[in-house]
Amino acid sequence: MAAALRGCRRFPRALLLPPAGAGRPGSPGAAMQQPAALPARPGGPEGGAQAGGGGWLGALRFDNLALRSLPVDASEDGGPRAVPGACFSRVRPSPLENPRLVAMSLPALALLGLEAPAADREAAEAEAALYFSGNRLLAGSEPAAHCYCGHQFGSFAGQLGDGAAMYLGEVLGPRGERWEIQLKGAGLTPFSRQADGRKVLRSSIREFLCSEAMFHLGIPTTRAGTCVTSDSKVVRDIFYDGNPKSERCTVVLRIASTFIRFGSFEIFKPTDEYTGRKGPSVNRNDIRIQMLDYVISTFYPEIQEAYSDNSIQRNAAFFKEITKRTARLVAEWQCVGFCHGVLNTDNMSIVGLTIDYGPFGFMDRYDPEHICNGSDNTGRYAYNKQPEICKWNLGKLAEALVPELPLEISELILEEEYDAEFEKHYLQKMRKKLGLIQLELEEDGKLVSELLETMHLTGGDFTNIFYLLSSFSVDSDSSELENFIEELTNQCASVEELKVVFKPQMDPRQLSMMLMLAQSNPQLFALIGTKANINKELERIEQFSKLQQLTAADLLSRNKRHWKEWLEKYRVRLQKEVENVSDADAWNADRVKVMNSNNPKYILRNYIAQNAIEAAENGDFSEVRNVLKLLENPFQEAEGFREVKEEAEEEGATATAAACAQETRSRLPYCTVKNSARQTSKCY
Repeated sequence: MAAALRGCRRFPRALLLPPAGAGRPGSPGAAMQQPAALPARPGGPEGGAQAGGGGWLGALRFDNLALRSLPVDASEDGGPRAVPGACFSRVRPSPLENPRLVAMSLPALALLGLEAPAADREAAEAEAALYFSGNRLLAGSEPAAHCYCGHQFGSFAGQLGDGAAMYLGEVLGPRGERWEIQLKGAGLTPFSRQADGRKVLRSSIREFLCSEAMFHLGIPTTRAGTCVTSDSKVVRDIFYDGNPKSERCTVVLRIASTFIRFGSFEIFKPTDEYTGRKGPSVNRNDIRIQMLDYVISTFYPEIQEAYSDNSIQRNAAFFKEITKRTARLVAEWQCVGFCHGVLNTDNMSIVGLTIDYGPFGFMDRYDPEHICNGSDNTGRYAYNKQPEICKWNLGKLAEALVPELPLEISELILEEEYDAEFEKHYLQKMRKKLGLIQLELEEDGKLVSELLETMHLTGGDFTNIFYLLSSFSVDSDSSELENFIEELTNQCASVEELKVVFKPQMDPRQLSMMLMLAQSNPQLFALIGTKANINKELERIEQFSKLQQLTAADLLSRNKRHWKEWLEKYRVRLQKEVENVSDADAWNADRVKVMNSNNPKYILRNYIAQNAIEAAENGDFSEVRNVLKLLENPFQEAEGFREVKEEAEEEGATATAAACAQETRSRLPYCTVKNSARQTSKCY
């Protein structure tokens, strides 16, 4: 796989002179409480970054409510250790050598009341690099690391915590809203375990870009204000193949109403019967009560106000709301083909945001079993598993709230609310993506399912197919229909691509041994494999065998037939819309408008991120900034971009079960609706 990535050809870049003005600010779904501003000490252990202020960042107004409301560890030992009886530990960022700004998101920084001075952009960037690397502390900031636990891949892992992220404090925005800011990659904390508390340029660019991409797609998410790299180095084994290399330490400024997560409430968990691990604050129900009081009063004030005299009802209303928010969030993911990759309980936001961008990926070819995490060998966090996994995680949150919310109450809420909310929101969003704006028919769910099945059968590009559908005319004649079908089939996989996808991944002797073991010793087989993986391999063998006899002409004919069948059903459904309007032209204009505002033209495909990473690793940060500008307007044809029309050789790359994502490389950089060739790369 490493060889395949090294062999990838560099694709041409879009060129942009970024505008000087700030973009539009946004806000998360969580409601905010605005307390009176109080002074807060710039604190932390001795050594490390120095406190300071001034410049354009001096306008930040800190009010660190979390540290006043929740217990803070009294120890100043900065080394890895258990942290009992506390939600935070004071820390100090570790300075970096020669920090410099890779990129900053003006819309995200506007949340904090910041606007980069246009007069001296270079000085503003230098100041941002100094403070948002952690080399100098902002006046009023109080660096701390948050303690939490988590279920990772279904097993309780015990204490985890902010091993690389540091809470700086909470900034009051221009309208009084409260924003927690974090530095991710700023150095060691008590929760770093065997790691070094650092993040590198490639993973930081991915998180920075995807945080902003998700926001501009309209999906609840944490934000990213800046990305700062340095000359400090750490060693990483990128492909886990025994070939480590030095990489630049990089820090991302993250912004959210809060970074408290489901796992924050798991610090009270007693010894787990399967792993033998326990939380660091067992039997500290007093802290659980403090946390519930803080979370609900600060981020769900309407619930606090409605149930101030009954804590059980209040906690039940809170659990119901986070259940519905989580259901809506994962429905949004499914509708843009986003795979999170690491849906552990410690990566689930307590206010319903997308949080912690690791081995994520946006699907290219539609595959319901798409896995974007190379270490997810069982497919636990595959695309089609995300809704049920998020529900499972809510079940673990419910367990963590006992006794303050009895399990019989929370389990009933989960069963009554989650699936219904997910299905409702998912279908509402899919209707918009298909332009079904007049009627809500029971048959719509089947139409969506059949569309996705057609995409799967033909290897259709998820984003591009949806984007093209807005140009389908209900009144098209046979010639226009054929032309449209031709456009759709241009977005489908070639025979060679399908051969890469379905190439068997096991040695025949290994497969034979596994099949025998499954029959003769099921217990031993369960330790080294799963029936699902074996069945998937058998399917690959069958499909690969069929593909050897399939010509390009046969595939095209088959794909055209599949799409014609589905389009006829879509046409019938659209005609029902037309029958319910008085002005068909106005309806069609509205339909196209709704579709174009729900089907993005641009998403953060892995190859786009990789292009930006490679340029940045060579000292050119303009590509990251270009991509950021593109992703700020994902539904519109980009203005100011000059696309370089170079023909790119279609390259094949070996796809493996451990591949993190299968890339679509477009012939035009960043423009999604083109023929494509697939690539494979690691997305850590």
